[in-house]
Amino acid sequence: MSKRLRRSMLFVPGNNPALIIDAAVFSPDSIILDLEDAVAVDQKDAARELVVRALQTLDFGNCELCVRINGRHTPFFADDIRALVPARPHVLRLAMVESPEDIIYTDQFIDHCEREAGLPSGSVKLMASIETARGVTNAAKIAVSSPRLIAISFGAEDFTHSIQSERTAQGQELLFARSAVVLAARAAGIDPIDTVYSNIDDEPGFRADVKAAKQLGFAGKSCVHPRQVAIVHDVYRPTSDEVYKAERVLAAYADALQKGTGVISVDGRMVDGPIVAKAQRIVDIARAAGSGRGVQV
Repeated sequence: MSKRLRRSMLFVPGNNPALIIDAAVFSPDSIILDLEDAVAVDQKDAARELVVRALQTLDFGNCELCVRINGRHTPFFADDIRALVPARPHVLRLAMVESPEDIIYTDQFIDHCEREAGLPSGSVKLMASIETARGVTNAAKIAVSSPRLIAISFGAEDFTHSIQSERTAQGQELLFARSAVVLAARAAGIDPIDTVYSNIDDEPGFRADVKAAKQLGFAGKSCVHPRQVAIVHDVYRPTSDEVYKAERVLAAYADALQKGTGVISVDGRMVDGPIVAKAQRIVDIARAAGSGRGVQV
């Protein structure tokens, strides 16, 4: 079974009905209905109710449905989880994760709410948003803290504040943190998701930032504007030569399975499990790009 693609994760304010309704039109792999930064304190309750209603009634097609909830140490955390779990989002993205205890506590709380709602344990997945120096330092422990965790994301704006730095176009102040998040996620077998690029009018800068994220090993990018989605998908789209080679690897692997052959070779190169997995990933992304949808294939 192919793994779900998370090249693009589009943030949508949880208090904006028009943007919520239109979110799937732009074909992001994931939609993040935001109850944290995008929502003022006096609008938290109304936004939560709106997001729950949207999850219960709207058709988002094949997009993965995430909700960014408020951090564990805020007064909105418990109400967010209690209200959202019965509405069955695919993923809850927990803001400001700094330790494995944040995830363990959240996992147990979600499990309690799943039982109350009559849902199987593990129905709602988790993503950890790492946004501080402490979070980056603990990234490897956070990434393995729960089987419910499917990804960790990096947040540059709060991170630069926490290290008393400023975000620059070159991004050298983020290199260590980005690399730490990628290594932690990949070692744990989950997806690393890169930070947002806030200047929505700087498309060349955004494209360069996405290319840098891909090169570092990120599975995808958080987006703050719908037009960023197509750029992300274009950068992550495999070349025709990459697809051709990947399809040959998969064909050879399928043939070897059918014949019970233990050794697989393509163009004189031995093919093992990681190469087959990489080939499958390339084909998955190519199919999603060809269909115009970031879907599980």
